[in-house]
Order: sequence, then C-alpha cells, then structure tokens
Amino acid sequence: MAVAVLLVLGVAAAWSVLIPGVSAWENIIVAVIGSLRLTGPVAAAFAAWVAVRRRRGTGGRSLTPWQAVRAPLAVLVVAGGAFTATVLVLAIRTMITEQAGRLLPSGLVMGVAGLALYVVIGWVTGWLLPWTITPALAGLGCYGLFAGLAQGPPWADRLTPATREPYDLFRGLSAAAFTDQTLWLLGISAALLLGWAAVVTRQALVLAAALLAVLAAGTGVARLFTEPGPGSAQQVVYSCQEWPIMVCVHPGMHAGLPELGSAFIKIASRLAGTPGEFSRLEQHPRRDQAPLAPGTVPIHVDDLAAGFAERAADEFVEGLGTKCEGTSANGYRDIVIAWLRGKPLPGGPLPEHQYAAAWFSGLTEDQRRDWLRLYYADFTECRLQSTHFGGQAGQTTQTVPPGPGAGGGRAVPFPRIPQAEPSYQAPGVTPPIPALPPSTPWKSPSGKPDTVPFPRS
Repeated sequence: MAVAVLLVLGVAAAWSVLIPGVSAWENIIVAVIGSLRLTGPVAAAFAAWVAVRRRRGTGGRSLTPWQAVRAPLAVLVVAGGAFTATVLVLAIRTMITEQAGRLLPSGLVMGVAGLALYVVIGWVTGWLLPWTITPALAGLGCYGLFAGLAQGPPWADRLTPATREPYDLFRGLSAAAFTDQTLWLLGISAALLLGWAAVVTRQALVLAAALLAVLAAGTGVARLFTEPGPGSAQQVVYSCQEWPIMVCVHPGMHAGLPELGSAFIKIASRLAGTPGEFSRLEQHPRRDQAPLAPGTVPIHVDDLAAGFAERAADEFVEGLGTKCEGTSANGYRDIVIAWLRGKPLPGGPLPEHQYAAAWFSGLTEDQRRDWLRLYYADFTECRLQSTHFGGQAGQTTQTVPPGPGAGGGRAVPFPRIPQAEPSYQAPGVTPPIPALPPSTPWKSPSGKPDTVPFPRS
C-alpha cells in the first residue's frame, strides 16, 4: 500500500513540475527530483509510523546493530521502489517522443539520497517520540523544514534534495553538483541513522561509523560551497523552421515552431523597412546578452503552455522601445503597439488619444508601415505626440509617395479627421509630414517579394 500511495503521489507531483511542452531529458530529471517535495514528507510519515510500532514492539529489549538498522533500511527500500517506478513511468512517456539533451544518472542517484534523508528523519523522530500523532508531525515537519530551506538564502537550497531554481533549459544541469549533493545527503543520512543505532545498541563500532559518515557529509558540504556559480549558457544546436521568416528554438521546444511562426509573421511584415526589421528569430535565455547577427532578434519562451506564442510576441513588441512615463505619451505608444500585435486600437484615457486612434485607423496597412518607417525613432524613444497623428490645423490631407503595389503614380493620402474640439489641437502649426522614398516590399528570406506574407488564418 505504501508503494502504491508513493507512486501515485510521485507521478502526480512530477507531472506538475514538468515544464509544459519541453522534450528534454533534463526536464525529466528536474521533475522526478521535484516530486520529493511531496513524496519525501509522506515517506517520512510512513517511516515514523513503522518506528512507533517497532519501538512499542521491542518492549525495551536490547538490539544488535543489524536488528536496529534492518527496519529503517526496509522502509527505504519501499520508498526507493516507488521512486524508481515514478522514474520508469516518466521515462516511458518520454521515450515515445524524441528527446533532446542527455540523461544524467547522477541526478537520479541524488534523488534517492534525498529520499533516504526524509526516511531517516522520520524514523528517528518516530523512535524518539512513540506517540500516535508522531507520523503526522514528522511529515508536516519535514515538509516545512525543506520548503523553508528551499525558499531561504542561496546557500540553504544547496543542502536540500532539490535542483536550483529557476531551471534554465539553456544552461543544463551539472553532474558535478549532483555528485556533491549526493555525498552530502548520503553522509548526513548515514550519520543520523548510525548515531541513533549507536545510542540504541551502545556499540562503539557503530559510533565510529557514524563519525566517518559525518566526515563524508562535511566533505560534501565543502565541495558544494566551493563549487563555482552557474556558467554561461552552453552551445545549443537550434531547431529551426522557415515560414517565411526563420524561427529557431531550443531542440527541446521544437513543437512550438509552427505557432511561433504564425504569431510573429505579421509583426515582421509591419516592421519591414524600419530599423526594427528582422528576418530571423532566436530563442535565448533572459540573462543572455550575446551579440546577434544582423537581421536576428532574440525571443524568450519559458514553456509551451497554452498561449506561449502570444506571450512571446507581446513581450517582444513591448521591448521594442522604452516604457513611456506619463499618461499622454504612453497612450500614443499603445496605439502603435496594438497595431503591431494585430489588436483593436485602444481609445486611450484622453480625448487626444481617441482622436489619434481614429486617425490611425483610417490609414491603410501600407500607409501605417510608411508612417512607422518615418517615425520609428520617435516611437521607440517615447516621443510620439498628437502632431504625429494628424493633430494640426489647416491641412486636410498628408501624402507620401505610394509604395510598390499601391497602384498608379498618384500619392497615397493620409486621411485628415476634423477636430471637434479645440482641446484636441496641438499648439502652433507643425510642418507637414515630409515625403518618403518608395517603401520596399516585404520579402521572405528567399529573396522573392511576398505580396501576401501571411496566411488568411
């Protein structure tokens, strides 16, 4: 029954830790280790329950060293069997699909060592406090102790049977760190168990073994604290898709390529001809500041949960320029942001913003692209004003030369919406918008013009 309960809890907990949509072996290791946050306290409670019954059954008789450690080792075998079954369930699930990265056995061994620490703490607690309520106290105490350490200072999480968070898919996992954690966890577990056995059996040899275990635990702690910090992101062979722009992501997230391409294709079309033009997207860690090739822009994708492409596109567009301080400037910026994202233009908090949104909505797609090409610096540096959106008197239309595909040799007018109230007008008279050179049609990376660069859907 204990194996069945621990297996169900382990699979459920590990499934909740898995990064959605990521097909990588590192993701499985992080998930099975993360399942210890739930299965560990349950194993401690089970060990405490067995220890209480064992203490009552001995009747104060003296025990040999083997009789003392046999029962806690049996509990550890039961808990370890459930942990192994959890690993097999997740491994079978991952073998069905192609996985990136590599499986680190040291990570799985560290998980077993962490489970051993939970069991030993529960056993010693149950033996020292042979009460009916002790198993519940042991489980809740272990959960609170390790949860507090994980949320504590940076040095504290190294002592817990867990991976360092947040887990970075681009940096991978450290086999050396897992080895040092295993040495510490096994050492402290053996020290606690043998120390308890030395008290129960009053054997000097057992006490000497406990001291050796303390030395091993100290060696593991020393190695953990002298370990260098996480290095830079490791080299990644990207998985890419060209449709019609190039989108490249970590190989563990290749399933998200079609959705990312669909989300960014319209943004690429509307930024064509501006300083923000791009033809290649690359997924990068958030802290990575590596230089990129011309025409390449970074995107950040944490997982492939529902709506991940929309979140990545929103973050990318919001990062095109600085945040505007003040309601007036921010309202004009929101109009351009909404158009780039393909969303309805916001009315804004002020009448001037409502006028600007109405004026901008009257432009064709080519006119908006030419407008952004002309005022891109003002947009990114938060200098947009009412004068950028037709807010001037004495002019009914503004024209720019038509771009290719606009048809004929006539000018393409910017519509002029009459101002209903004087408060909408900008002070003074602003010179008309200068004429623009003919805009360049948006092209796919193959070099051919693409008159319809994105599907109707």
